[in-house]
Amino acid sequence: MANVWQGRFRNNLLRRLPETSLERFAARLERIELSRSCQLSSPHQPMEHAYFFESGIASVVVRSPEGQHSEIGIIGRDGMCPTSAILDVDTDPFSILTQMHGEAYRIPVPVLKAVLSEDFEVRRLFSRYAQALAVQQAYTALSNAAHQIDERLARWILMCQDRVDGADISLTHEFLSVMLAVRRPSVTTALHVLEGKKLIYSGRGVVSVRDRAGLEAFAHDAYGECEKEYERLIGIVVSRPAN
Repeated sequence: MANVWQGRFRNNLLRRLPETSLERFAARLERIELSRSCQLSSPHQPMEHAYFFESGIASVVVRSPEGQHSEIGIIGRDGMCPTSAILDVDTDPFSILTQMHGEAYRIPVPVLKAVLSEDFEVRRLFSRYAQALAVQQAYTALSNAAHQIDERLARWILMCQDRVDGADISLTHEFLSVMLAVRRPSVTTALHVLEGKKLIYSGRGVVSVRDRAGLEAFAHDAYGECEKEYERLIGIVVSRPAN
């Protein structure tokens, strides 16, 4: 039965649940399509649903009172959002919105909390994911402080490719500027650097990875540490392309 249930999902968390937990959990999920720029969670607003991604990418964005904003986390089929629901918090100060269209399973937050209270294995796995995302956010803060913009861009492209199929990633300059917390001209310059090294190709709204191994080498220590922590905590690596 476990293989039957797990075969329905691409989401790493759902596939990782034990058989009995997955049976209980899966019956309460609703599959939906998500368009680009779909708002999944708003700052300081009650959260109605939690989302488990099958495809597509969402961003966790923080904004200052004066309107400055930056992406602090990226979520795809490796996880779910908002993690606040796991931590029994009604609201948080972040925005979560889709940057690439895709599909997800959603579950009402009260139902998710009931499952968490009833099932230790679900609570344990999802709590570990909340920690993994917190680690990702910490390394994003470190990268923003310590790395050059072209290295940071290489990191985000790699992280996006980890969560999609193939080498082509739908990334607009506007999205990249939010991801990197820089102005769009700086994004264009950084893309030209990576293109000049033949690591990527940048077209209209699409970035194609040409040399995955070279891109990882260029990113240096900006990429890899939070991915290792995800593997340690969850016990399964985010699906990555071969180098």
